[in-house]
Amino acid sequence: MGRRLQVPAVKRALAIAVAAFLAGAAAVAVPHGMGTEQILLAVLAAAGVALAGALAARLVMEERSRGEVEAARRQLVAAASHDLRTPLASLRLLVESIDDGVATGETRDRYLAEIRVHVGVLSQLIDDLFELSRIEAGDISWTMRQVELGELIGETVAAMRATAEARGVQVEAELPAGALLAEANAEKVQRVLFNLIQNAIRHTPADGSVTVRARPAGRAVEIEVDDEGEGVPAGAGERVFEAFYRGDTARAEDGAGLGLAISRAIVEAHGGRIWLEDGAPGTRVHFTLRSG
Repeated sequence: MGRRLQVPAVKRALAIAVAAFLAGAAAVAVPHGMGTEQILLAVLAAAGVALAGALAARLVMEERSRGEVEAARRQLVAAASHDLRTPLASLRLLVESIDDGVATGETRDRYLAEIRVHVGVLSQLIDDLFELSRIEAGDISWTMRQVELGELIGETVAAMRATAEARGVQVEAELPAGALLAEANAEKVQRVLFNLIQNAIRHTPADGSVTVRARPAGRAVEIEVDDEGEGVPAGAGERVFEAFYRGDTARAEDGAGLGLAISRAIVEAHGGRIWLEDGAPGTRVHFTLRSG
């Protein structure tokens, strides 16, 4: 598809280049000698050709960018539709069973409980999509203040310990003795930590461990979530942060694949960056925040 999208732009660019070249060549051919005017006209002709080349490159890049945006939009719509269709299909079957009188007594109660679960999944998906779109649009009204990251990380790890132990996974924090201060919104940073730790726990086998580390990094603070999971396929290091990415390691078994995308949006809104590193074994996700 990308090749077909570029053809019209290339044709338009070539037409501009040829027209500019012919106009410049005609201008140079008017004088009979090689005086100042001829030299000036030759320079103008060359400038016209250079301008045409620049326009050609710009048109190609604009067409390619539009094609990439359109492809990304279609992929996002298709992925969102898939994640909406699954719980909606289940909801329809459950409601029809109750409405037709097929489900009664304990079965009806169980179906109602399942309906509540599916409604919760849909609500979370819609909330995540809304939050992601707002962050990426720059519609942010967070309050930034000085946050002690060591304390925040310790609280988050403690809150995730029961979930980890239920899966036979150990989760710990390794923090320096001194204070780690960052200029951030504590609630949003904790959202990132929850997303990363939860994702790490899900992909770490029983008897494995997840370790959260933090350290100063120049004018920033770097946080790392290290797991002993199956790792990420080669070449997927950047794609795991895309919304609805379908890679096995990026998609949570009970999520919609938005956790890492939201994490990246939050980190970048703080002026930091987030990246993935092969842990061999496992995966390490790093992100930075400005020092406070």
